[in-house]
Amino acid sequence: MTSLAPHVTAFFNERLTLERRLSEHTCDSYAYAFRLLLEFASNRLQVTPSKMTLEQIDAPLVVSFLRHLETNRANGASSRNVRLAAIKSFMHFMEYRIPSALEQIQRILAIPMKKTDSRLVRHLSKDEIQALLDAPKPIDWAGVRDRAMLHLCFAAGLRVSELTGLRLDDLSLTPQASILVHGKGRKERCLPLWKVTTVALRAWLAVRGPVQVPELFVNARREPMTRSGFEYILEKYVHIAAELCPSLNAKRVSPHVLRHSCALAILDATKDLRKVSLWLGHASMQTTEIYTRADPSIKLEALNANTAPHLRSGRFRASDKLIASLTSPSFMRRESRSK
Repeated sequence: MTSLAPHVTAFFNERLTLERRLSEHTCDSYAYAFRLLLEFASNRLQVTPSKMTLEQIDAPLVVSFLRHLETNRANGASSRNVRLAAIKSFMHFMEYRIPSALEQIQRILAIPMKKTDSRLVRHLSKDEIQALLDAPKPIDWAGVRDRAMLHLCFAAGLRVSELTGLRLDDLSLTPQASILVHGKGRKERCLPLWKVTTVALRAWLAVRGPVQVPELFVNARREPMTRSGFEYILEKYVHIAAELCPSLNAKRVSPHVLRHSCALAILDATKDLRKVSLWLGHASMQTTEIYTRADPSIKLEALNANTAPHLRSGRFRASDKLIASLTSPSFMRRESRSK
């Protein structure tokens, strides 16, 4: 029997961190998936996770775990697939470490991903974006910081991890204001900034004060801004902005919705999907294509460029006597007099 614990430790400390050099956010997501799996397996097998063996994590148990996520935890198909991807990554790692378990591993790798609904991306209109960006009042330290964060998150189309990971030396204000973004998969991209965004950032730097951490944005304790911290700030200003723009009440606004809104604004202005892909730092153009389905102007160009077929003219004639009598002018006049 093969003890599971040392291999899980090696997977996170060696495979993910050193070999694949995955981001901290991805490692946290994988760790959360394994925490859920080990808790489920422990309850099912009545064995503590530290004493569990690799042979006990077989395909039927993984399938039961995935079903548990959807039924007991009410996870959607996409969340279920994320957990399964973490398990499969670990099993690929184990293929070469424990060849004797290859048959068991292949059964787990054969578990299919579940198809997910392909919905339109959620985004905000120009009026909703403006109301949100106007919500912070730059009259104190927090208001100046929040205005700068919201402007930068939208203008640069940042993921929340990219926003919170920005450092002071990533920001350049001369000669042309720009920001160096450390994106997903350790890909960097340099983005120019609007003048209004630059003004908001200059105001923040003027009041930021002496801080011991290198991150650009910090919380009230002068520690690096966290993902949950920014999500809390965003939610607060969405409620404030909804007072002037009630349509925000019907929308669930997350940091990624700001990223989607930025992408659609760029697509609307340039009509160039490649520029959107470069701005957002997508690894594949296929990822960027989701925005063409949400932008009606792209379809409108195709509609206007095409010639519509002729519509056959004609007038409806009632063939039934009862229908004809109900539609006759004399009947309509009687009806109007009776009213």
